[in-house]
Amino acid sequence: MREFTLEELKQYNGRDGNPAYVAYDGKVYDVSDSSMWDDGDHMGAHEAGEDLTVAHEAAPPDVPVVDFPQGG
Repeated sequence: MREFTLEELKQYNGRDGNPAYVAYDGKVYDVSDSSMWDDGDHMGAHEAGEDLTVAHEAAPPDVPVVDFPQGG
């Protein structure tokens, strides 16, 4: 399993032909094929290439911030 630094993860921002990856709780997820991550943007609220752990945990419990695909 590959490990990423935060600097390396930033390269996977979903723009300019790059895949879109996000990190959550120590795992990296490929969200490139998700319609919720068009060009690395998640509904204007989040960008691919970032660790979303804090943002996800800070969200109200009844409002999901990100629906992570299976696997990762």
